[in-house]
Order: sequence, then C-alpha cells, then structure tokens
Amino acid sequence: MLTRIVRLSFEPSKIDDFKVVFNATKDKIANFDGCKGVELMQDVDFEHVFYTYSKWETKTHLENYRNSELFEMVWKKTKVLFNDKPLAYSLKNA
Repeated sequence: MLTRIVRLSFEPSKIDDFKVVFNATKDKIANFDGCKGVELMQDVDFEHVFYTYSKWETKTHLENYRNSELFEMVWKKTKVLFNDKPLAYSLKNA
C-alpha cells in the first residue's frame, strides 16, 4: 500500500475554485483502478494551503493515474490556481 500526500498552496481568491474542481472529481479519482480513497485536508493555520491524501494499492497504480486523461484534466484545472509550487510525497509503512 502506498500513501500519496500532496501539499497545494492556492491564491486565497482561488480557494473556492479549487474546491469546486476537487468535489467534481474526487469520486472519479477514488474509483480509479488501484485507488483505495482520497481525502482533502486544509491547514489550520494557513487557510490557502491544502493537502490531498490518497491511498494506492501499488506505485504502478499511482503512476497509471498520473499518466491518465483524468489526472491531466484535473491538473490542468488545478495548477492555474496555485500561488506556490506543489510538493508531493509517496510513502509506505516502515
């Protein structure tokens, strides 16, 4: 099992736009082959910073998603809302 955490920082005026994109696509991501769920969390101190937390059966499943049309569509709509470079971490249980 692989956990993917992505830190996303948005222009404050674009937060609602991001939430619309996320809410419109979260079920499609969660139902992507190999995905075991996806959550969105917001930083308690910096309201413009969000984290996506997703679980994947394998690294290959995550890479298949990252190379999919779904990811391309979501990323295209999301990246224009950023105010900083996103940070991504792929983790496994130690």
